[in-house]
Amino acid sequence: MNQAMPSAASKRDASIPDAPAILLDRVNKWYGAMHVLRDVSLTVGQQERVVVCGPSGSGKSTMIRCINRLESHQEGRIVVDGTELTDDLRSLDTIRREVGMVFQSFNLFPHLTILENCTLAPIWVRKMPKAEAEELAMSYLTRVKIPEQAKKYPGQLSGGQQQRVAIARALAGSPRLLLADEPTGNLDHATGLAVIDLLFALRQRSGTTLLLITHDRDLAARCDRQVHMSDGRLVTPSDAEAAACSP
Repeated sequence: MNQAMPSAASKRDASIPDAPAILLDRVNKWYGAMHVLRDVSLTVGQQERVVVCGPSGSGKSTMIRCINRLESHQEGRIVVDGTELTDDLRSLDTIRREVGMVFQSFNLFPHLTILENCTLAPIWVRKMPKAEAEELAMSYLTRVKIPEQAKKYPGQLSGGQQQRVAIARALAGSPRLLLADEPTGNLDHATGLAVIDLLFALRQRSGTTLLLITHDRDLAARCDRQVHMSDGRLVTPSDAEAAACSP
């Protein structure tokens, strides 16, 4: 499953339609003596929708956190949109401007209102005027069915409502690549379906690449491809019956 890697200095060439959005090559990560990622190699194409399946503790969340450098890997290479992840802060800034993240634990700023949480990236990363950023944020809060919560703080919302805010916040940043860890895990069925429709509308509207962790069968079924993890490794579907997309 190992993939050939481009030069670390190479950048994504828009004239090459098949240039990958993500390349992982023999990535390894340890927490102390615990080996959590084992020679992980993966290619995700531009505008591809890929779901990562596997049991709890298999390394799924750690893998996507490494792609956004929220966790550092010790061995191997990760290249996002032509930029290799290193300790170079300029490269990290380049990647994070284009990558959105939906966390399983929400990670909202508790001292900011819902609207302020959702306008941070448009204002500070995209340099969007405040009024335009607020209009954009409200459009996404409406899409996830909580526009009336805009002036509240995260602590005043339920877990499901906070998950919707996390999704709206990620989308308001207009990411080229969206990483999502169980984006529908805290939602009721009807809202979950609406969020799935919203996520998949991104590719048609803005060409966003999606890499998702989910146990949601409806979400997994609509992805272009499923990859399976077990014990820190990517495994073939025939070896992954226990790591299938099921609760």
